[in-house]
Amino acid sequence: MAVDLEGLSPKELDALAQKIKQRKQKLQKRTSIAEVRKALAAVAKKHGYTLAEIFGGAKPATAAAKPKKAAGKTRKSSTKGSKVAAKYRHPDTGATWSGRGILPKWMTAEIAKGRKREDFLI
Repeated sequence: MAVDLEGLSPKELDALAQKIKQRKQKLQKRTSIAEVRKALAAVAKKHGYTLAEIFGGAKPATAAAKPKKAAGKTRKSSTKGSKVAAKYRHPDTGATWSGRGILPKWMTAEIAKGRKREDFLI
């Protein structure tokens, strides 16, 4: 982040210098990351976990930590994975789009040129 010092008044420069001093003091008071990591690892180990299990990257060591889903109660969408008929077609390339999901690049480009979505209806 660049600050244009040439455009600042003496009062603004003093305020900026004060903010810099406060931020520097705050950073100096903080405990180092290595020390915090060691303390967190010690607490996690005391309770039977690793840092990876707590903060991600590893599966829980116990089965009780991850709830199981009830058997036979999963629902699936009847339309998932089914093909939908094309609703829009590019007149030059013949590329089609069903109208679902995000706009395809060719449609976005044509709309940017001033055309309307309705111009491509099949």
